[in-house]
Amino acid sequence: MMLSVTLALFLPCAGMTIVFIVYICLICYAGRYHRNPEAPTKSATQTGLSSAELEKLPVTTGKDLVLEMECAVCLDDVEREQLARMFPGCNHGFHLQCADTWLSKNPVCPVCRNKLDASFFVLPETNPC
Repeated sequence: MMLSVTLALFLPCAGMTIVFIVYICLICYAGRYHRNPEAPTKSATQTGLSSAELEKLPVTTGKDLVLEMECAVCLDDVEREQLARMFPGCNHGFHLQCADTWLSKNPVCPVCRNKLDASFFVLPETNPC
């Protein structure tokens, strides 16, 4: 009788201990052998444009925008007399303040995700002729 009570208490505890140890081993195995060191990681800090670079971007008014008249940053219409910033390359336009705020954090167009080319910010060399 005493043996059956001991086995009735001991076997479930031993079984759960073995299941727990196998579970921990599987977690360790998965973490150790299934990492992909070549997988691209997101950079911790994505820097936007500096104030000097922002000043080099074209500024226009709402009436001169080539494409849409809606600012994709604030989702408000760009009025004809408001200052606007037009992205070189894709010609998407935004409120000046909205575009500058966006570009100070993300150097891409909020509509098409076109990255601003670094060559745009390099001053052209003067021709000596």
